[in-house]
Amino acid sequence: MKYRKLGKTNVEVSEISLGCWTMGGLNWVNGVPNGWANVDEHEIKQAIFYAIDHGVNHFDNADVYGNGRAERMLARVLGKRTNKFIIATKIGWFPGTAVHAYEPAHIRHQCEQSLINLNRDYIDLYYFHHGDFGENDVYLNDAIEVMYKLKEEGKIRIIGQSAYSHEDFVKLIPKVKPEVIQSFASAVDDRFVKEETPTRKLLDEYKISFIAFGPVHQGLLLGKYDKKNPPKFEPGDHRANSTRFTAENLAKLEPKIDKLKEKFGSSNEELARMALQYMLHNKVVGSVIPGFRNLKQVISNLYGADKPLSDDEFNFVRKVFEE
Repeated sequence: MKYRKLGKTNVEVSEISLGCWTMGGLNWVNGVPNGWANVDEHEIKQAIFYAIDHGVNHFDNADVYGNGRAERMLARVLGKRTNKFIIATKIGWFPGTAVHAYEPAHIRHQCEQSLINLNRDYIDLYYFHHGDFGENDVYLNDAIEVMYKLKEEGKIRIIGQSAYSHEDFVKLIPKVKPEVIQSFASAVDDRFVKEETPTRKLLDEYKISFIAFGPVHQGLLLGKYDKKNPPKFEPGDHRANSTRFTAENLAKLEPKIDKLKEKFGSSNEELARMALQYMLHNKVVGSVIPGFRNLKQVISNLYGADKPLSDDEFNFVRKVFEE
């Protein structure tokens, strides 16, 4: 396993790390589904132990993943070893009893609760989970202030910003001054790290690392789903409302996946290597954080850890999705 430094810090994370969203299981926030199908904790434990044995040192979590369940499960699995790893978590999508999740008192409360859930004295990397700081950014300045106070108190080592648009990153990076930003990124849509885009320019200017979630595009880049039999998801699974799993979208994606299979091979391992190393080919990417449900998926994700793409392979994949 190879490692990369986060921003201007001395913290190094495994190029392939693990995203913990699935560990929260089926979940709702204010009536909106935001979880995944439930996982088996024994299978999660097997998967995490395998990952650790193969060099993974970074786990990405959030307070909203199962509304605390994913944080607590990670702490149970890691046990007394929890302080040996780089653990990230986030604040923003779970509002509790606050009017808005970025109210300063709520940020402090959730930070303290995440420390309890994770069985930690500090959080290595603490993200604002999205870019909505209320109408006219009413909570932005106070939210930034309390985040830096938490850092001064030693409860946070590194401040991060997650968001979902260039506009949010352009607005927030100069104000929040994160060492790390995070968003969706895959061969299907790598808008935030592409050369000369607004976010990429800021990454280069501020020397910020990018953490890529969804690098296998929720399994779609592995050719897991059939347009003739689109998947059906349970209530509480956010994928139930996603258009990317419709027969129409799967039909559009299929010829592209066929080209990738012809070039790289058709196994999950070979396609995972293509997808993850496509993102890691860009050195501004600090880590990719694919989700996982079991040992088989982690084995697949780590198969290509030491097999980077050549420039020709990278350009082939990019061309497939630009056509």
